[in-house]
Amino acid sequence: MSTLLSIRDLVVCYGSIKALQGISLEIPKGKIVTLVGANGAGKTTTLRTISGILKPTAGCIEFNGANIGGLPAHKIVARGIAQSPEGRMIFSNLTVLENLRMGAYLRRDKAGIAEDIRKMCGIFPRLAERESQAAGTLSGGEQQMLAIARALMSRPECLMLDEPSLGIAPILVQAIFEKIVEINRELGLTILLVEQNANLALEVSHYGYVMETGRIILADTSSALRENPSVRAAYLGG
Repeated sequence: MSTLLSIRDLVVCYGSIKALQGISLEIPKGKIVTLVGANGAGKTTTLRTISGILKPTAGCIEFNGANIGGLPAHKIVARGIAQSPEGRMIFSNLTVLENLRMGAYLRRDKAGIAEDIRKMCGIFPRLAERESQAAGTLSGGEQQMLAIARALMSRPECLMLDEPSLGIAPILVQAIFEKIVEINRELGLTILLVEQNANLALEVSHYGYVMETGRIILADTSSALRENPSVRAAYLGG
């Protein structure tokens, strides 16, 4: 199994505070990998550093065998990594369709963009129903679908999802996670998932890393982590 994204000894600081204290992880091509941990463990910092929003203090981030650590965010998108951020960050005043086009801002293939918009509306039929509606008027779940679809419009090899269930009605959370599995299976897309609902994250992922105060303290298959007594006690409600 080939590794698509490899992180070695990554250190990230906020001023004098070490948010990541030398973490290492491997993301296999075509798999869903989740980061599990309490608030403040360093999960979002990890994603933001991979995507170029934060600069690493030390360590290496390799994607497809090339070092991408410290590259600006738009160059990392061009390499094939896209992120659906925590809080969704959709463009509220733009329509659903305009948001999708924004996701393809680095592309120049008009026919391909139009085809991918049709594909996104096929994956998320709610978006097709609301394509001319202002994105800010969508429900939380619909905005999350739009954020994921917008990220997919860059045609990434690796999709990073930061807290996709946050602030969403329970009935839509399950639907969104079914779509995450579908995207992985049907598009063959590698997914790195950060999710507060550890039960759900470990249910849909293949591998997991447990983070605690900027360190990786445990790594295993997701099924093994779900059965691990310490993980169950700390994150899965016993």
